[in-house]
Amino acid sequence: MKRIILITGGARSGKSSYAEKLALSFSPNPVYLATAHVWDDEFRQRVIRHQEARGPEWTNIEEEKELSRHNLTGRVILIDCVTLWCTNYFFESQGNVQQALDAVKQEFKRFIDQDATFIFVTNEIGMGGTSENELQRKFTDMQGWMNQHIAARADEVTLMVCGIPMKVK
Repeated sequence: MKRIILITGGARSGKSSYAEKLALSFSPNPVYLATAHVWDDEFRQRVIRHQEARGPEWTNIEEEKELSRHNLTGRVILIDCVTLWCTNYFFESQGNVQQALDAVKQEFKRFIDQDATFIFVTNEIGMGGTSENELQRKFTDMQGWMNQHIAARADEVTLMVCGIPMKVK
C-alpha cells in the first residue's frame, strides 16, 4: 500500500536521523535515495561518510533528478532531500521558477506512481528572513511551493524542531 511521509525542518534539526530511524522501523533493508549533486571534493567526502555511517542494511542510490527511473515497488524509500532535488531542476532551468517547479512536480507524480512507502526529507528554508539575493528568493519560493505540493499529497507530515518530531498531519 502506497504511503507518503514528509519530514521537514530547518538545517540540523534532526530530519535525516529521524527519517532513517523511521525507515528502519518499517523495513530491515530500506532504500536511501540521495538527490545531491556532488559539487566538490569536500561534499564528495561528506557523501561517503554518510553512506558508511548508514550501514550495509541500506540500498544506496544516487539520483539527482529522475527518481522514477528506479523501480522500487514494495520498498521503503527515504528520499534525502527534496531541497537538493529541487536545486538540480532550478539550476538546469537557469532559475526559471515555473519551468523548474513544473518539471519537478511531473517527476514527483511519476515517482510516487509506484506502490511503495516514500519518506521525503525537505528543508523549511522560508522560515528565516527574506534574502537580498533575487536568485535565492526565487529558489525559496519554488522550494516552498514544492513542499506544499508534497505535503498536500502526504499521509503524514512531521516538523523537526531541535531534534524533536512534531506531528503536523
